Amino acid sequence: MKTMYNRFTGSLLALIMLTGAFQLQAQETDGDDEQYITVSGVVKDEKSKRRLEYANISVPGTNVGTVTNSDGEFTIKIKTSLRARAVEISHVGYLNEIITLKNADISGHQVLMTSNSNMLDEVIIRAREPRLIIEEAISRIAKNYSPKNNLLTGFYRETAQKGRRYINISEAIIDIYKTSYDQNVDRDRVQIFKGRSLLSQKKSDTLIVKLLGGPNLSIYVDIVKNPEIMLDKEMLSYYAFRMEESVMIDSRPQYVISFQPQAILPYALYYGRLFIDKERLSFTRAEFNLNMDDRNKATEAILKKKPYGLIFRPLEVSFLVTYKEREGLTHLSYIRNEVRFRCDWKRKLFATSYTILSEMVVTDGRDENVTGIPYRLAFKPNQSLSDKVSDFMDEDFWGAYNIIEPTESLESAVNRLKKQQ
Repeated sequence: MKTMYNRFTGSLLALIMLTGAFQLQAQETDGDDEQYITVSGVVKDEKSKRRLEYANISVPGTNVGTVTNSDGEFTIKIKTSLRARAVEISHVGYLNEIITLKNADISGHQVLMTSNSNMLDEVIIRAREPRLIIEEAISRIAKNYSPKNNLLTGFYRETAQKGRRYINISEAIIDIYKTSYDQNVDRDRVQIFKGRSLLSQKKSDTLIVKLLGGPNLSIYVDIVKNPEIMLDKEMLSYYAFRMEESVMIDSRPQYVISFQPQAILPYALYYGRLFIDKERLSFTRAEFNLNMDDRNKATEAILKKKPYGLIFRPLEVSFLVTYKEREGLTHLSYIRNEVRFRCDWKRKLFATSYTILSEMVVTDGRDENVTGIPYRLAFKPNQSLSDKVSDFMDEDFWGAYNIIEPTESLESAVNRLKKQQ
């Protein structure tokens, strides 16, 4: 059994290929003209006042949603035609909170989340064998996830840092076509609908390496839809599983099962944690890292191309995948991927550290009257989102589309990069 990287070699593209010819097309949409209300705020822990990153922000009964950024901040735009009455906030280990809507914008709202870890029944949860729970959850995928083809709308952002300095910031609104969860990912596709990018103009910041990544992560890192990452039953024997202290997600108790490699294979495996709804036995969250015990295997897994003479050293490859329950089915919600590595040229004294961060949040979707994305319009393996696209100067660039709020550091980086243009 091959890993995701082996099977889809060449299908995930480079995040810091700072040259190329692919152009994103900012198409017009009727949705930009529709009226909407905006709710913004910050999510914090009630006791510690710590800001909570990656909290899920959604409108109950709809597909509309986003997540908080690393500063705990969020903005969500809601079409008035939805007649929404509330915004719901959820986070791992906390009770859900509600913001009541009154047909007017809400700005600077502070959401204080209350821990609900004391509500769990540890005796029952610890009594079950973790691998058997995972196997049963795998067998229920067709029941717990969408039996229809879906067309999702998502916001995608990727950034590249050289040391602590941003050298590339790219964003896009994407369409994601997903076949039903009883099919594989071969016919799933991503289309860039609207995008913009800023690149450093310094020649010393130009580095051409081809890595896993890009908007197609929303297809291949959906671990439930793409079991070859780790949820193929044939691969379970390669891992050791352990039951951890359970948590609550969306006010529902979750099994938390950690895993790590227990076999030596020709390719790198993963370690991390799986979160499984105790009642539905659906996968709700996955946190996992590429195993770095063998750096050569890790390099082979993520590096597809580099210039001659460049020494590439991987440091960390991490993933976060979350799902959200809606109308009795579990849906993909958010994907985050971080790649840290060092590059050095022969005969140079010091290596340079890089960090590539990709985020995709599903902001809307439908499963009625859905048609696939034609191959000619789909995001291709040889295309780079990092190429120059429409500018960052227009504050209304996204219109009524939901995005992930930029952090303060990202806003500062945008201002610095704009000065280089």
